[in-house]
Amino acid sequence: MIIKKLTVGPLEENTYIIGDEASKKAIVIDPGDEPDRIMEVIRKNGFEIAALVCTHGHFDHVGACGDIRKETGAKILMHKEDIETYQMAKDHAAFWGFDVDDLPEPDGFLSEGDEVKAGGLAFKVMHTPGHSPGGISLYGEGIVITGDTIFQGSVGRTDFPGGSVEKLSESFRRLLALPEDTKVFAGHGPETTIGREKRENFFVGEL
Repeated sequence: MIIKKLTVGPLEENTYIIGDEASKKAIVIDPGDEPDRIMEVIRKNGFEIAALVCTHGHFDHVGACGDIRKETGAKILMHKEDIETYQMAKDHAAFWGFDVDDLPEPDGFLSEGDEVKAGGLAFKVMHTPGHSPGGISLYGEGIVITGDTIFQGSVGRTDFPGGSVEKLSESFRRLLALPEDTKVFAGHGPETTIGREKRENFFVGEL
């Protein structure tokens, strides 16, 4: 498995390209900004993109979806409960003083228990709402990609439209139930592990 991380855009969002070393098939997770940089990594590694997966619809995670889809032909996939968040991304960005291109409609929706595959790699979809209604995490191959549900030492904010502290708490508990050696790749900040977050995440004390 090949994991390429790019920190993009003014909010320093983490875009991940995860590829199967044998087949070179890959998925792009949260292409938030700087599509030229993302495409450079894709071309340099010879990746064939199977899907563009959005962990949620906030502008800093989806801003480059249109450009990457145009270049690769890959489908944009997300949870249906975040479609409104996705459709509001341009306006949300403008409110914060940023500009995002018009976004194409998603090509399909992911639900709890679905699998996203790239060659011999497979990741199970976990519906982890709280930061947004349709937030998802992808779990498999010893890692979990959590979007803005959980960060190293922290969790996503819940004061945006559709946010819920109660649902975030439920999602947080689900993620902490994964094996402790599971590597966590979050939407912002450095990598961590489930075990470390059990011991050090401030939100444990809020449950």
